Amino acid sequence: MFKVDIALSSVKSITPELLKKYNISGLLLDLDNTLTTHDNPTPGEGIIEWIASMKASGIKMIIVSNNYYERVKPFADNLGLDFVPRGAKPLSKGFIEAKKRMDIPFENLAVVGDQIFTDVLGANMKRLKCIYVFPIEHEKKGFLRFKRRIEVPFLPKKLYDAKSDEKV
Repeated sequence: MFKVDIALSSVKSITPELLKKYNISGLLLDLDNTLTTHDNPTPGEGIIEWIASMKASGIKMIIVSNNYYERVKPFADNLGLDFVPRGAKPLSKGFIEAKKRMDIPFENLAVVGDQIFTDVLGANMKRLKCIYVFPIEHEKKGFLRFKRRIEVPFLPKKLYDAKSDEKV
């Protein structure tokens, strides 16, 4: 039902070598619980180094978030990344805007995120490659906690194994 091309424990597990195998040269990155905990203004541990490594390898990246400009801009500026706020995921609006800014064909882009009903569904609806990463932190209350519970049956059952080049 929900197609994930690659499932990883963390965004930091994405390597240039892995992306090359899948002919991916650009990443459409989710923000909350992918690059940091929800509403945290500081990148998660190791994220700044990971971003620098990806940039050094020629991988283009842009943040596509459903969050507001005021939330996304300072975070993206801290990482030196462009961004699309209010991306309306799972709808295509944010992905189309990001593709235009990156000037990379859709077939060479991958959506990276931690939510089935926004990131994965959005990638599937636009027929983009999808890299699912497990959330940095699980929400403790509210609608996101409920949504995490109903995502469980649709979560990838195993992580990508680089040694066997095995997909989920």
